[in-house]
Amino acid sequence: MSPRTWAAVALGALAILGLAIATGGQDASPAAGHGDQGWIGGLYGDGFGIAGEDYIHLERAALVAYAAVVALAVALPARAIRWAILVLVAAFAAAPVLLSQDVFSYISYARLEAVHDLNPYGHSPDEVPGDPTLEFLRDNRSLVSVYGPLFTIISLPLAGVSIGAAVYSVKVVAALSVLACVWIVARLAAARGQDPRPAAALVGLNPLVLVHVVGGGHNDALMAALMTAGIAAASLRLGRTGGATLITAAAVKSSALLALPFALLGARTDLPRLAAGAVGAAGILAGVALAAFGSGALESVEVLSGNQALNSRVSLPVYLSDELTIELDTVKAVCLGVYAVSLAGLLAWVARGADWIRATGWAFAGLLLATSYLTPWYAIWLLPPAALARDRALVVVSLLISAFMLREQVPLLGG
Repeated sequence: MSPRTWAAVALGALAILGLAIATGGQDASPAAGHGDQGWIGGLYGDGFGIAGEDYIHLERAALVAYAAVVALAVALPARAIRWAILVLVAAFAAAPVLLSQDVFSYISYARLEAVHDLNPYGHSPDEVPGDPTLEFLRDNRSLVSVYGPLFTIISLPLAGVSIGAAVYSVKVVAALSVLACVWIVARLAAARGQDPRPAAALVGLNPLVLVHVVGGGHNDALMAALMTAGIAAASLRLGRTGGATLITAAAVKSSALLALPFALLGARTDLPRLAAGAVGAAGILAGVALAAFGSGALESVEVLSGNQALNSRVSLPVYLSDELTIELDTVKAVCLGVYAVSLAGLLAWVARGADWIRATGWAFAGLLLATSYLTPWYAIWLLPPAALARDRALVVVSLLISAFMLREQVPLLGG
């Protein structure tokens, strides 16, 4: 068969597998079993009843088809890729909340502030036992918010609607953010002399993005869209806009800050405007956060370092510790040390004239490999800069990281 035929087969297989996963039913939803509430099943109700190992196998098969689509994307019409992304993103937006309870944390923190007059950076959901969101929380019910103050502010309207309406509002935002991310990546890839089809497919058809980011309604999608917009603006010499947008992304989730030093080093003649935009936005957002939530809101920027006190089975340090029977703290220290040296090397590389977007992609890849707390929805941190990097090795690494996450763990299903 010709490459075009193989590509069409891979895209068709990915679409079928993706739709099967999206319509699999409530067994992969942490909201299942919480009464007969019509919104829990999403648009598909009970669906096909896919759960456990069957769900994991479908997601892994989708990853194989996705890798083939990315590899053969230049043989596909751009329209086919666009429609596949639109259909699958919409399908997962209409699905039940999949494989994570974080969306209920967002709603709970909004209700703490707006309904119960409690600062979500100083109080946890379990301090209000009667709140209706508490029954949907297990892991985060005793934790204060670690999300950026801007995200908390824009999530406050969720407190004024029903739980179901709030859940699907968050999922729609996640879906639209992923689509925005794909659109920006495709446009910027073309501006950088790349074929936009593989770039769009890499971001928009990744099963972890579809299942965990859109299906789970994670705010990482909004952060990634803002970060990618900031990268685009900085790349196009819109310095003030680029700096301000990158800081805005970090005010949603602080991991976006990792892109800023690379943008600053890569800006060169545009450095003053980029720095001014970043400083101005940081000042405004810090003032708003302090006024709304006090100093606790600014501590959310420490999430990258704070997460190192946590461990997840999916992370590389935990995996290496188990496989090599070496003390986990030792492995974590080595991984972080190697990452720190690598990060310094990447920054020096950019200072010598290397492509800063390419270096940003490698920095995010290194972060995902070095962190001891890794979840599948973090994949979207890496994919936009990897799609823009003009670096096949980085694309391969992003695929391998996605495969590693699915090999080791799918939250709430085992693996």
